[in-house]
Amino acid sequence: MTTPSRSLIALLFCFGIGGALLSSRILAATTLLIAIAGMVIGYLKVLYNNGWDKPKELRLLHFAFWFFVLVSTVSWALEGFSYEGGKTLGTHARFILLWPLLLALTYARIGATTVFAGTALLSVSTLALLSVALIFDHSSVEQLLNGRFGGGINPIIFGNIALLGGMITLTGGMYFLHTQRQSAGFLLLFLGAAAVVVATLSQTRSNLVALPVLLLLLMPLRGKRLRIVLAIVIPIIIAVALISNDRMADSLRNLMQHNDPDSGISIRFEVWGQAWQMFSQNPLTGAGLGGYGRGIEAAVASGESPEVLLQCCTGHAHSDFFNVAATSGIPGILSWALLLLIPLALFGRHLFSTHKPSAHLAVTGTMISAGYFLFGLTEATFNRTLFLTFYLLSISGVAAALFHELSASYTGQRSVKVSATIITKNEEHHIADCLQSARLVADEIIVLDSGSTDRTVEIAKQYADIVEVTDWPGFGVQKQRALEKATGDWVLSLDADERITPELGREINHRLADPDADAYKLPWAVTIYGARLDFGRSGRAPLRLFRREGVSFSDALVHERILIPKGRKTRTLRGRLTHYTHRDFGHSLEKSAKYAWLGALEKHRKGKKTRTMLYPTVRGLMTFVQVYFIRFGFLDGAVGYLTAVTYAQVTFNKYVGLWTLDRRSRNP
Repeated sequence: MTTPSRSLIALLFCFGIGGALLSSRILAATTLLIAIAGMVIGYLKVLYNNGWDKPKELRLLHFAFWFFVLVSTVSWALEGFSYEGGKTLGTHARFILLWPLLLALTYARIGATTVFAGTALLSVSTLALLSVALIFDHSSVEQLLNGRFGGGINPIIFGNIALLGGMITLTGGMYFLHTQRQSAGFLLLFLGAAAVVVATLSQTRSNLVALPVLLLLLMPLRGKRLRIVLAIVIPIIIAVALISNDRMADSLRNLMQHNDPDSGISIRFEVWGQAWQMFSQNPLTGAGLGGYGRGIEAAVASGESPEVLLQCCTGHAHSDFFNVAATSGIPGILSWALLLLIPLALFGRHLFSTHKPSAHLAVTGTMISAGYFLFGLTEATFNRTLFLTFYLLSISGVAAALFHELSASYTGQRSVKVSATIITKNEEHHIADCLQSARLVADEIIVLDSGSTDRTVEIAKQYADIVEVTDWPGFGVQKQRALEKATGDWVLSLDADERITPELGREINHRLADPDADAYKLPWAVTIYGARLDFGRSGRAPLRLFRREGVSFSDALVHERILIPKGRKTRTLRGRLTHYTHRDFGHSLEKSAKYAWLGALEKHRKGKKTRTMLYPTVRGLMTFVQVYFIRFGFLDGAVGYLTAVTYAQVTFNKYVGLWTLDRRSRNP
């Protein structure tokens, strides 16, 4: 695959996003074509052969989309494979295309410029639809203001997507201004503002709920003074939007004067009540994908609900929450929450990035997730094909662009001196690779060996600046000895079974060119049995890089801590610290037993006690739950399960060891 294929994929993305409101077929066709390209890229392993370091955040995003489809499939099966449920599942099944889309868009190396070009086209198409209505449909301005403009499709869908596209285009305009592309910046600001105005012509109430939130999300992109201005301007914009929205004004007037909401709101309340009743009857499974429609029909037939529900509300419950609760129960609620919260967390952590492209893309992704949550309060967005496909393509595009921009942002070169410290014993299989990787960021390498009987010391002397052999006083004391020999401004403390990846090396050098913290945690990527674990035990990020002055190690026998002076700031880097914890299962058993016993001795030394065998059992189970479920270890497959069981066993053995030590001290 070549450079033209990259450009073609980027163009398809722009046309797909830009043409979403012109025709749902444009969006569906371009999404499918990009996904097919991604399948080919995945089959040929193009990205992996070029050294792509697959971000674990993208795997987590993939899980969220697949889990939603899985829950829908199970709901459909439990209800007996109904025809109506099958149609709904067909819509939801589009989410399985997320990973091929991510592969294709990552291969195409799309960035912030491509994403904002696509949303600018969406704003252009929004204005084009309005122009067509005025010129060719002979609609007057007065008719448009008094009616609900939908551009030829459902006004709710049109209004929501046009609003989201307009706000993202405004974000793109700010990005181009920040990067000194003034003409493009002002053009996008105009297009975005115009699209937002057109979106209000849809008279969609959920837009008035979403608009203030989307405006607030622009604040991280501005300085403190402009944030104050936005805080004043936003309420004014909302007030004007409320006044100009006849439907909202009429609804509020009826509610305040007659305590009577309009028919649309009344119908939604009735539907939500029925949906909640279905959930209450089957909280674990729901009524099934087709069960909701049958439930509404039954309620109307019994006279419990008005007949108007048969005309508008048998397909879905006009709310994502109530819809998934009614059809799929608690698993459905969980799948819906993950579908929104995982992207929200992924993008939200980069909102205040100092790298402009990354920050603007983070705001864009957050807008999409937050917007769909707010739209979904009064509309079943994930049951409508256009809504769902737009979410699929936009989230995959922004995510791929964000990680491309983050990777490309590591351009800084440090001027401070870095010392790497490593303690060893019988690490001949690891030490060469460890020291070579450390040299990516270290000017000085110090190795303290505690009596190796293999070639560790001989190999270390080929790569390290200082190699000394000492006794073994425990992990904490030995690492403190190594630290005292360091002369760098910053210290990188590594274990012999750890590696600095090239991308992590570039990130460290970039961060230390202008440090924004005094210490950094480096996320682990545990690698065992031929697999790299992205979750479970790899969910940890140990502190490894810090300013040398004033820092020391605790004197613990095992699981020592780096003692950072109070008031200093600690941050977590993105890059992964590869961790080869053991060579084989036998080594795993040996190492686990050693660490469990040392842990028991350390707790006993500190006066800790375990009086019953129940406590070690509970702690072991808690460790398994934490590693396998809470840290998503199940996403690492069979090796993830084995790792969770192994760490649960270590925890159990540690507290059982403490129990035996306590009994021995009480009964000498």
